[in-house]
Amino acid sequence: MIESYKGISPSIDPAAFIAKNAVINGDVTIEEEASIWFHTVIRGDVAPTKIGKRTNIQDLSMLHQSPNMPLILEHDVTVGHQVTLHSATIRHHALIGMGSIILDGAEIGEHAFVGAGSLVPPGKKIPPRTLAMGRPAKVVRELTDKDYEEMERIRKSYVEKGQYYLRETSMGMDK
Repeated sequence: MIESYKGISPSIDPAAFIAKNAVINGDVTIEEEASIWFHTVIRGDVAPTKIGKRTNIQDLSMLHQSPNMPLILEHDVTVGHQVTLHSATIRHHALIGMGSIILDGAEIGEHAFVGAGSLVPPGKKIPPRTLAMGRPAKVVRELTDKDYEEMERIRKSYVEKGQYYLRETSMGMDK
């Protein structure tokens, strides 16, 4: 379901995959080859939400904002299943693990990895190229080349799956 809110409609690139049961409303921008997966909710009814190229928002995630605090996901970001993002900034190539919560004013650095089930409190900055985990999240180590390879494998697989679903649904294959 894609809806406007107070006359503002989502802007979705035609090369982005949006699952039919995702809910997106208001001031939301979704760029090329991004993918929004099943039962995800993205409400742009308080402040803007920007989702960059090839970014994937996996199943059952919730994205929202506080007044005058946009939610920004740069290019090539992976957001795992059941993640809550609220008025944060997620930099290029970051990965947010399943079930994590990232709160107002938090910033996740480029190539950073937030481990599954973590809570990044308001205003917390996770440095680039680090693994942070816990409640509250704390940096536990620098990332390795193997970590980067796995993060890239996951991201690419979601770009490929999203483009597959986009092709199949546009040809009526999902019926």
